[in-house]
Formats: sequence, C-alpha cells, structure tokens
Amino acid sequence: MRRVVPTRLSPHLRRVRTRWVRSPRPSPTDSPTADPQALGFRFDPASRVHLLVGPANFAGQGWAWGRAAERLLDGVSTQVFAFEKGAYDFEVDVRVPVAVYRSRPWQLQQEALVRDEVTHLLIEALRPITGTLHGGDCSGEVPLFRSMGKQVALVCHGSEVRNPSRHAREYPYSPFGDPDDDLVAALQRQADRLGAIANSFDGPVFVSTPDLLDDVHQGIWLPLVIDVPRWRTEAPVLERERPVLLAAPTHSRLKGVEALESVLDELDASGLVEVRRLPRMEPHEMPAHIADADIVLDQFLVGSYGVMAVQGMAAGRVVLGHIDGRVRARIDRDVPLVESTVSTFRQTVDEVLADRPRFQAVAAAGVGFAQEVHDGRRAASVLSTFLGRPLRTTAAPAQAAVDDAIL
Repeated sequence: MRRVVPTRLSPHLRRVRTRWVRSPRPSPTDSPTADPQALGFRFDPASRVHLLVGPANFAGQGWAWGRAAERLLDGVSTQVFAFEKGAYDFEVDVRVPVAVYRSRPWQLQQEALVRDEVTHLLIEALRPITGTLHGGDCSGEVPLFRSMGKQVALVCHGSEVRNPSRHAREYPYSPFGDPDDDLVAALQRQADRLGAIANSFDGPVFVSTPDLLDDVHQGIWLPLVIDVPRWRTEAPVLERERPVLLAAPTHSRLKGVEALESVLDELDASGLVEVRRLPRMEPHEMPAHIADADIVLDQFLVGSYGVMAVQGMAAGRVVLGHIDGRVRARIDRDVPLVESTVSTFRQTVDEVLADRPRFQAVAAAGVGFAQEVHDGRRAASVLSTFLGRPLRTTAAPAQAAVDDAIL
C-alpha cells in the first residue's frame, strides 16, 4: 500500500509526518534517529540488500526497476520514493510533496534512513536523495553515502544527459537543431552540467534507453520495464475497416508528433483511419486506450524507442516510430517497431493499411519482444552485478505497473 508524506508540516512540533493512505501511522520527530518505518519505508529485515530507488520515478521506471530487483533477485528488498510532480505521478512506496522534499526536518530524517537502513542506492536522473540538503544534484551527497559504507549507482532517464548539440550533429531527425531555441538552450545547459557528473562518476551508471550510450560513455543499458500481462489483450488488430491510430505523447514537440499534426488531420478526414489524440492521460487509463487502438505512435525524432512503444508491442499493436541504425545495432535482436520518420509517416501508414496481414505479423512479434526484453528479467540481470545478488531460481509473480512514455 502506498504511503504519502503530507504537504503541511506541523509548525509547533516541527516534525514531518508520514501516514498510510488508509491506516494512520505514528508521527516521528525531526530527530535524525527517527524510526524509518514511520517515514513510510519498510525494508524486509531478512533481506541482505536494502535498495532505495528515487527520487524521480519518470514513467514509473524507478518503481518498475525496483520491483523487478525485489521480485527476481535473491535477498533484495526495495523501497521506491519520488517527489510529487502533480502530473504523471506513478506508483511508488512513498510520495513526497515538493515542499516536504525541500524541508530540513524531512531531509535530516531521509539522511538518517540511508545511514541506518539502506545498503544500496539507485539515484535517478542525478537528483538528490536527501532533497536540497547537500545541493541541487546528487554530487554533494554521494561522497557522504559512500563514507557511510553504501553502494551507489546512477540511472539516467534521458533529457537530463542527452546532449542536444551532439545529437543535432549526429542524428538527421534531431529535434535539437536550433541552439537558440529556448527549450534547446535549457536542455543544453542541463546536459552540460549533469552529463559531466554522470561521466565523471566512478561507479555504475545505467541508462534507460540505448541511445543514451552516446552521452554516457561508461553507461550500461538498463532496459525499460513494464508489467507485460497488464498490457496483453485479446482485441484483434487491423481488422476494422477504419483502424484506430493512437497518438498520446507526453511531449508532442520532442517526440515528433507535433510535426505530424497536418498529416494526422488529413488521415482522419480521409476516413482511412480514426485518429485519437490523447495529449494528457492518467496512467491507469492507458492500457484500455492502447488495447482499443490498432496503430500506436511512439517517437520520431530522438532515434530510440520509449515506454509507449513497449506498451504498444506488449498489447500486440502496430507501433510506428524511428529508431536510428546505430541504436538498433546495440540491441541483440530485431525490434518489431515499424520504421517511420516524419517525412515518411504518411507513406508508412498507407503501407500498413495496404498489407494488413504483414503488419499483423509484426504486431504479433512485438508481444514476444516486450516479454523477452522488457518484462524485468533483463533489467534484474543488469542490476544483479551492482547489488551482488543472484537471480532467483523461482520468481514471485510480476507486480510492477508502468505507464506512459519518456524521452
């Protein structure tokens, strides 16, 4: 059951309270020796490894990686936390409002939790585990964690380290071609700062998609994870006279869907397909929408594939997107995603509609790909070296639920 740290801090007791969603728990004081369970974290005392994952949980991946490690590795207990973003907030063990994440009482207790209860940390997106206590990124707290005897690894999700100027030089469809664009300039500053931290880190640095190996030179691909059974459906694909094409990007511009708007309008008006645009969708609603689609759009500019593609493949849908050749070469099997760029998109849709049996077979192959590469087994195997724990001989049932797409 998920725990929530309340937004309001008690002014007279100056303590951070944590409660169960349904059953209240006692409130700790702001002493750095407060009971870690009162903060909402519950590690299995019988497990040799206590892994703390956070604080970003973008696209639910922190949760999914953590649950995969706990389910598939022997002797691992995991807790996942994230600060509350207000949109695209996915399942976690503890969700911390931003005001609390920035508060000193919580930060001191979080540091005490790491000291007393945690053996390993997987720090997401180079954001600090202890709020702003040691600075605005994780570089100030990592030496402290190591002095406590903790094992630390980083995991990069995407835009925090993807270098726009390099990407624009090397990828022909890059969305970062204009360095004077406000968004591109902001992403460049971020990648310059955080990329330097990632590339100077002397421990494991994982990346969520294989294109990021261009930017994190010692990076290790940690495959995206979804709860494959949740996305399976018996709904047929490409059997309707007018198939449904689903466009649900989290960032329409960077994923390339914005550039397709006029073509999508033409396709919808032509009656060849029914275009459904879902620019903002709650995570729990996505499985039903993907199951009711025939064609799912992923991303067309970055050169890799994201969680939306994996979800679409797991559901046996036809997934369209662009994967650069160098990225495909880093994957040890064919990715059954139908190659399409912004300029070839209309032609690709016409080909799908003209040869439905061929693309129904591609959709069927996607189910096996999602199961083999993205059900958590590969991710757990990658994490096993960092955690020093072997794969279980018999795994517990899958329990991660991941939604939405990331860059």
